[in-house]
Amino acid sequence: MSTEPSEHTGTFITIEGGEGSGKSTLTRLLQNSLNEIGHHVTLCREPGGTVLGEQLRAALFNQTGTEVSTEIAQAAPSPLTELLVFSAARAQLLEEIILPALGNGDTVICDRYTDSTFAYQQYGRGLDRSVIETAVRLTVGNLKPSLTILLDLEPEQGLARHGIVNQKDLFGETSPVGGNNYLDFESLAFHQKIREGYLEMASREPDRWLVLDAGEDPDVIARIALDAILQLVK
Repeated sequence: MSTEPSEHTGTFITIEGGEGSGKSTLTRLLQNSLNEIGHHVTLCREPGGTVLGEQLRAALFNQTGTEVSTEIAQAAPSPLTELLVFSAARAQLLEEIILPALGNGDTVICDRYTDSTFAYQQYGRGLDRSVIETAVRLTVGNLKPSLTILLDLEPEQGLARHGIVNQKDLFGETSPVGGNNYLDFESLAFHQKIREGYLEMASREPDRWLVLDAGEDPDVIARIALDAILQLVK
């Protein structure tokens, strides 16, 4: 797979953040704003974005339109399985959507990318970084976004936006209630690790990352993000 940045004339932007941080809302607002000023925008999301990718997403997240049962939450994929399924969906998305769009000069805005893999599988699950790096290298080669926007939010706030509440049982143990996929059933500590991972990655590459407070008004967030993107697009 050849994914050298010099081969593309478009601009690659990614949106990252924990559950309920507002990534989908931001991508739509950015698309509308960029379209209004004459930029052609391609939106995509992970996992998904292609027919195969959406099938993998549905299988992984059990998207039946009903609340996830405790049994399904307990039958979540192993960390390695999770990594490989996400990587398979990403490989298809790259070849089918992202690379052609960048080659056409589009501004590509992707809801999650490889940084999600490091946040969730390394920081959250504890998978060895070298294993993840191998999967990422095989999947995307050298293709990195020009800008990554991190919507930073306290995990409790993000989960609450998803309608997830933590209830204590008779023994004082806390567990999430009201989730829509197995990730919603993870502990608060898991989601805190993900947030910490994101912030650590952002601190290591400040030129690529733009960290925004996801608790702000969505329109305010979108204006700041748009200003950053307009400094990059041709």
